[in-house]
Amino acid sequence: MKSDRDEAIEDDLAAMRRYARALARDDQDADDVVQDALLRAIERHRSYRPGHDRRRWLLAIVHNVFVSGKRREAAEARRNDRFAETLMAHVDPEQERRAHLARIARSFAALPEHQRAVLHLVVVEGLSYQAAADVLGVPVGTVMSRLARARATLRDGDSGQEPGAAQLRVVGGQDAG
Repeated sequence: MKSDRDEAIEDDLAAMRRYARALARDDQDADDVVQDALLRAIERHRSYRPGHDRRRWLLAIVHNVFVSGKRREAAEARRNDRFAETLMAHVDPEQERRAHLARIARSFAALPEHQRAVLHLVVVEGLSYQAAADVLGVPVGTVMSRLARARATLRDGDSGQEPGAAQLRVVGGQDAG
């Protein structure tokens, strides 16, 4: 049998989920927002003032978590764009080649951080898999897996080029032709 407190908590959680889904417009993203909001509520439970509306406090946390996430996404997109631009600032090939390099730079910048880090350490810095694993504090197998996924993502992202166009080779990957 549920107590009144348990039912109130379930009602609050349902309200948090509804609000997060309305904001995120995606069930999985909304569930992530609710999870982060619950964690934040637990961490900052001392900021809740007894006697005030707990649901309003929780919904404010959901809202703040969602807005913070959107700001983080926008900042990441701006960083990716700036990073791709800085990569392109150091090359001066002909126009088509420059456009191709720009696509690769954007693809590299858009990789998840853990894949981008491994790819940079191994391909750009020339570290061994073991050295990269030591830098990142992960097993060598994790480095190899992340590197393979990063290379595959770059290869797949580069498939939209015109037939017969020169391809850049992804180090350690397989070229078509």
